[in-house]
Amino acid sequence: MKGVYMFLADGFEDIEALAVRDILERGGVEVTLVSVNGEQTVLSSHNLKVIADVGIEELQAENRTTDKDFLIFPGGMPGSKSLGECDTLVRMMNAHYKSGGSLAAICAAPGFVLSKLEEGRIEEFCCYDGCGDKLLAKGARFLRKPYVVSGRIVTGRGPLHAIDFGFAVLSLIKGEAIASGVRAAMSLPCDD
Repeated sequence: MKGVYMFLADGFEDIEALAVRDILERGGVEVTLVSVNGEQTVLSSHNLKVIADVGIEELQAENRTTDKDFLIFPGGMPGSKSLGECDTLVRMMNAHYKSGGSLAAICAAPGFVLSKLEEGRIEEFCCYDGCGDKLLAKGARFLRKPYVVSGRIVTGRGPLHAIDFGFAVLSLIKGEAIASGVRAAMSLPCDD
């Protein structure tokens, strides 16, 4: 599966999906919104209707993905739980990671989705407080940071940290110079 795909289920956290998508698009990254509900319209945790670009059943996995190809999982409840219970998504995630692709999950999604990663081990992660038990049980170390990059996996803490999480993903895809340019254009402080 080549490209950047963001998976949405009813109850996803608005800012964790839409702010991250906005940052990536500003950086020149095309993000495909994928519904796992069987319908094109997905309802956020704050009742915002979002029209996905494609349904999960329409996606076809491609081999030889690179670390620049990301599957992104926003948090929110019950959205994260629904993502983790979607067998098609879990199979896609495992195939994508196994073939060299990268993953990003924020808030509750690291615990509900990334915990189903079969190959490889997440060394360090962050997530919404209380949602990391399954990753801790697999030997991962929880860090109380806005975001954590561990190999080809990016995790984020929660809604407050969605912007930092988005820039972490953008930096990995397009490089720090592009990410700094987008930060400046958005009037956000740059690390100088």
